[in-house]
Amino acid sequence: MLSTSLDDLAAEISLTPLQAVGIPLAIVGAVFLSVGTQFQHRGVGHFQGGDQRGAALGGKAVLKMLREPAWVVGTLLLGLAIIFQLGALAFAPLIVVQPLGAVALVVTALLNARLAGIRLDHRTVRSIVLCLIGIGIFVFIAAIFAIERPIRDQQLLTVLALLVVALGGLGALWWFFRSRANAVFYIVAAGVLYGFVVTLSKVVINRIISGQFEWLTVLCAVAMLIAVLAGSYAVQLAHASGPPDLVIAGLTVIDPLIAVLIGVTVLGEAAATPPWAIIVYAGAGALAVTGVFQLARHHPQIRMPGAASEEDE
Repeated sequence: MLSTSLDDLAAEISLTPLQAVGIPLAIVGAVFLSVGTQFQHRGVGHFQGGDQRGAALGGKAVLKMLREPAWVVGTLLLGLAIIFQLGALAFAPLIVVQPLGAVALVVTALLNARLAGIRLDHRTVRSIVLCLIGIGIFVFIAAIFAIERPIRDQQLLTVLALLVVALGGLGALWWFFRSRANAVFYIVAAGVLYGFVVTLSKVVINRIISGQFEWLTVLCAVAMLIAVLAGSYAVQLAHASGPPDLVIAGLTVIDPLIAVLIGVTVLGEAAATPPWAIIVYAGAGALAVTGVFQLARHHPQIRMPGAASEEDE
């Protein structure tokens, strides 16, 4: 009876073996993301110190980063993370592989503890477990019901219009409140923009594979590049005003959330998902988000007095 149930479940899974290749690629990319973020954070340093507001990276600071070996290594590792992420998107639906980026947060917590010689307490371990369980359930359900459909031009124009609105809104907020903006603002901004980057990357890859390389594909590539540059600058400002754990925690929540929302509402990747699975999606997502925020809150390195000053040294 057990074998029959497993056979029935396997028959329901919409993810093909070829598409399943995207899952390990996404996990490897998340590891590179975590390690690269650590190196970049060391290269950027706390230009403003701690969690102060109004962090700024002028021309001199940018040139200093370019001469910093740690920042260069981190950037190269992040480049590898992007390559693996694009590979994952080429194989699997967006809502399957994108949430796996939360693995980067787990790796970051463990790596930070190792480098700082800190022992993770039970609250931190519990947070990691919550994150893994939530993401595991989400990806498992997505693997069963997620589908890929040809993306119509109208859907693509909708995504581009939403990106324009996001860039305009974030730019206006930064302009009026830049003297008071802190790490959280820059993390939210980067997460939103990276969510669009992932979505547009998926679109460009699919259209190139299907031979639809025309003006709209080029427009998507240009928009993706603009979002990458703006998001990358926001990440550097976040590094300049907050710890790497906070940067990763924010990105691994907001980036997948935006990308999955676009995949579900605009691209129709969850069109075949029954109502009960939508509820499971929501519950698993909430569990993972809870784990992420609890991890960012309880990680010993973040809570340790004087951590920021030690980092500066």
